[in-house]
Amino acid sequence: MAQKMDFYPIFAPYYFFTVQKKQKYYVVWKGHHPGIYERWSDCQDQINAYTSPMYMSFDTKEEASLAYRDNPYNYIGKKGKKTAETLLNLDMPKPQLFSLCVDAACSGNPGVLEYQGVFGETGTRVFHVGPFPLGTVNIGEFLAVVHALAYLKKNKLDMPVYSDSRTAIAWVTKKQIKTNLERTPQTEKLFELLDRALIWLQKNTYTTPVLKWATEYWGEIPADFGRK
Repeated sequence: MAQKMDFYPIFAPYYFFTVQKKQKYYVVWKGHHPGIYERWSDCQDQINAYTSPMYMSFDTKEEASLAYRDNPYNYIGKKGKKTAETLLNLDMPKPQLFSLCVDAACSGNPGVLEYQGVFGETGTRVFHVGPFPLGTVNIGEFLAVVHALAYLKKNKLDMPVYSDSRTAIAWVTKKQIKTNLERTPQTEKLFELLDRALIWLQKNTYTTPVLKWATEYWGEIPADFGRK
């Protein structure tokens, strides 16, 4: 039976250590607000939930300024061959350890669905919901992000939420979902949870960054169920 979204287990205290990083400059050619950004988190704000973003990092402000005024395909390869995301420097910043990471698992799509959230630094499970007899990965990822946002707000915790699903992040940003899953007696409990999640997004404000987990550079998200 699915657990309620207001279930928040107690967790042990842990610590956050900062490491001095080399300054990078991030050029966003295509995003919500194109420009040059000095922080990876600011760059992510411009590309998350944006269709086919174009961006890349540079070592100096001068290089970034020249690239921003130039044709982006001079830097990211020929159109249709490569994307800026696949060519983003491999020395991109590491994920923030002081974070809440979420993921969903679905046996088939649709299929049996569950989702969870864990602390990025310790791997401590914060919540686990499911299994539901029938759901989709996108629905699970969306519910996981909203659950994380509600948990952090309720407990007055200031840390980012990581998800490896662009679709889920887009749904949260737009405060609406798009699914072909039908509402039936078998999926009713899941849809009730979706209704509550959407109402929460409409009625609540939050400053928590919802960030895309870069699986291609960082490996699987800590909340991954390990069933691939």
